Amino acid sequence: MGLPFSRNLESRADKGGLMLMARAGYNPNAAITLWQKMNAQDSRGNSVLNKFTSTHPTNDDRIAALQQLMPEAMTVYKTKK
Repeated sequence: MGLPFSRNLESRADKGGLMLMARAGYNPNAAITLWQKMNAQDSRGNSVLNKFTSTHPTNDDRIAALQQLMPEAMTVYKTKK
């Protein structure tokens, strides 16, 4: 089953997007806010079945990953202000 590979690519894309935001002068914290809003609207939630069958990381997983990347992204962002 190739799903984890697809999730890996999505996670890498999230990191790339976060760093592009920071380099362009956009506050990277907005990415976390976006996924929190998506999470609130997601009728599927973050169930185990959804996590197993989805080619994308769950919203909660995305938020956690972005939070881990935030110190690096904020360093980049602060140099662009």
